[in-house]
Amino acid sequence: MTPIVLIPGLLCTAEVFAPQVAALWPHGPVTVANTLTGETMADMAAAILAQAPPRFALAGLSMGGYVALEIMRQAPERVVKLALISTQALPDTPEQSEQRRTFVALARKAKFATVLRHAMSAMHHPDRRDDADLAAVNLRMGLTVGVEGLARQTAAIIGRPDSRPTLPTIHVPTLVLVGDSDPLMPPERSHDMAATIPGARLVVVPQCGHASTLEQPAAVNQALVEWMGAEV
Repeated sequence: MTPIVLIPGLLCTAEVFAPQVAALWPHGPVTVANTLTGETMADMAAAILAQAPPRFALAGLSMGGYVALEIMRQAPERVVKLALISTQALPDTPEQSEQRRTFVALARKAKFATVLRHAMSAMHHPDRRDDADLAAVNLRMGLTVGVEGLARQTAAIIGRPDSRPTLPTIHVPTLVLVGDSDPLMPPERSHDMAATIPGARLVVVPQCGHASTLEQPAAVNQALVEWMGAEV
């Protein structure tokens, strides 16, 4: 069986992949990477590679997708399958970077839990913005990462390279998945990624915002199980 490495997004812990670990477990040993160290995407990728099996299937969510694409630059020969979930290949615009810095500043000044509740709710599909269980998961994860973890991850995100030149060089079975109502990663960016990666499969999940693994776990699980069944 093929080992599977899952990389969480910004302000996320292993809990963001809880539904997927259960679904993927029959297909190979599953590891959720730790993103709580490293100052840059390159640092995060190198740390994950140091702990990862010699060859593995790789899935990254949001920020985790940025790290996954960095792994594809550092050690493409070790990745046998790739899944890019609720993510993009584009770098930040100056306006996006400034918004991120403003959010970190607010998190340092205000009550962090309150900031998290507002920010996380805005990521979800409108039908899920009052979901107490989903809000509780997001709050737990965010508080675990903490304000300093947020600041470090944000700096790494701002400094990430443009990954578009990497996409045509990817020659492993690749899944590109996005929610149809993702307010942070508009689906057209996923369309562009899938069109640029040779043979990539695009899945657009209905009634889904940015937190796809938690908002629509059954649809994401199905896509990932099919991805694991794709021929290498």
